[in-house]
Amino acid sequence: MDARPLPTHALAGILAAVALLSGCTATQASGPAGSDSRYVAGNGDSQVIKPAARKAGPRAEGATLDDKPFKLADLEGKVVVINFWASWCAPCRAEAPALEKVYTDNKARGVEFVGVDIKDGKTPAKAFIRSFKVGYPSVFDPDGRFTLAFRDIPPNAVPSTLVLDRRGRVAVRIVGSTTYSKLTPLVTQVAAEK
Repeated sequence: MDARPLPTHALAGILAAVALLSGCTATQASGPAGSDSRYVAGNGDSQVIKPAARKAGPRAEGATLDDKPFKLADLEGKVVVINFWASWCAPCRAEAPALEKVYTDNKARGVEFVGVDIKDGKTPAKAFIRSFKVGYPSVFDPDGRFTLAFRDIPPNAVPSTLVLDRRGRVAVRIVGSTTYSKLTPLVTQVAAEK
């Protein structure tokens, strides 16, 4: 066995690689049990996009967990909150009651909510909906096709929440879990826009 020390540049390269790899695992969590799916855990920061900077909304469509067709365009004219979630995601379970409360507090004002269940199975997803008494529909998106429609302002993490204005444009993005006190004023702000 060769006991010579590594050259300084080789040692620096190894240390950089270790730091990079440890940084990735610090922001990732594993997907459903038995899968190699990975997701990036967000920190809950919100981004508000000014109306003049908003791009045309996506024409996303799919089917709900109840196998009903769903077209995002059918909700144009309303403020729409879209939450990207999965049954295996612990932060999704933590935020579910807050999302349901914001939904029930705002639905009479014409605010719609839609869940997007990603990288998941239908059986655990339906159990999640029953367990947390979620009253709004969820699009079943195991292959990510619905989610890919949001290329301009992607969700980037599980969970993530987007708030669309009445023209279907993304007005707010929250990467990571949210709370009632964080989401409510953002929904109110977008709903108040003319």
